[in-house]
Amino acid sequence: MDIHAMVVDDSGIMRKMVMRALNETKLATFVFTEAVDGADALTKFDPAKIQMMFVDWNMPNMSGIELVRALRNERSSKVPIVMITTEGTMGKVEEAMDQCAVNGYVIKPFTADVLTKKIQPVIDQMAQGQKKSGGFFGRLAAKLS
Repeated sequence: MDIHAMVVDDSGIMRKMVMRALNETKLATFVFTEAVDGADALTKFDPAKIQMMFVDWNMPNMSGIELVRALRNERSSKVPIVMITTEGTMGKVEEAMDQCAVNGYVIKPFTADVLTKKIQPVIDQMAQGQKKSGGFFGRLAAKLS
């Protein structure tokens, strides 16, 4: 499965670490678009192109949670969003998961194994959606039937 993902973090080193860890999961073949903060992500976000997002919480100009709210309210409520952040308090996790409907939450620092466990269900849902909509997996299922 190919996934075009956007990685949003104000640290270039952290963006590279996230991208490397995602590739190590072997859950998909990832193609990445990078953004340095929420405002940059909004300018680069194309719902026809970006299939998944990995977003830090604490960034200048526009925080990750502000970005998630903007995307959920205006453009694309269906793009899976995973927060990857140092914010680990229950209040922050609940805000992201319950109020902003993020699809996954990973606390830094993390390993590729942790990332795999956290995003596997999200990728499985994406694959099911493709199967139902006739994407790659839907065509594959039709061929196997």
